[in-house]
Amino acid sequence: MTESANSLTVRKVTTAHRITVCAQQLTDQHGFDGFTMDELAEAAGVSRRTVFNYFPGKLDAVLGNKPEVRDDLLTEFTRGGPEGNLIDDLCSILVHMVSTKEFTRAEAEVARRIVKADPRLMAAAHERFEGLAEEFAALIVRREGEAFGNRRARLLISMVACLYGVALNDVLDADNPGLELDVAFVEALSTLRDLLSR
Repeated sequence: MTESANSLTVRKVTTAHRITVCAQQLTDQHGFDGFTMDELAEAAGVSRRTVFNYFPGKLDAVLGNKPEVRDDLLTEFTRGGPEGNLIDDLCSILVHMVSTKEFTRAEAEVARRIVKADPRLMAAAHERFEGLAEEFAALIVRREGEAFGNRRARLLISMVACLYGVALNDVLDADNPGLELDVAFVEALSTLRDLLSR
């Protein structure tokens, strides 16, 4: 990828992030129905057309783009890598996903607060998780073989999602200033392993 292409990619990610942060702040201040897309565009410093170039509607703008994983990492995972241990390899993908998120601690607090406060956002976030869970369950079965089964794959995904929730709580805890989400996730996994070995 050329330097100009890299710059364009970074600019797109940054613009999408800014729109989502502004959408979440407006939701926090006025409620999901309390602002228009024109007001969102103004808050983000972009045109209404730009907002719709990035997001099809308000709900998507508030939730933000779905996390993406590089194709080479997914290919490596389905081939049994990078380490050859299913749980470690699955968690390494999640660590990559959370370490590339731009959200600050304050922004993450707003995001969690608005989702908890609005049933529509909660339902949409749950639906998004279910879609991602299905995708990753399929990757696990492709890697491990059909005998592994979708139920076991979904159970593993649910466990990893719980670890993510614990890690996010740790990051947002006032007693843990400066704790990064990827570090918190690895620590949560280590704690779980210790508990299950007893």
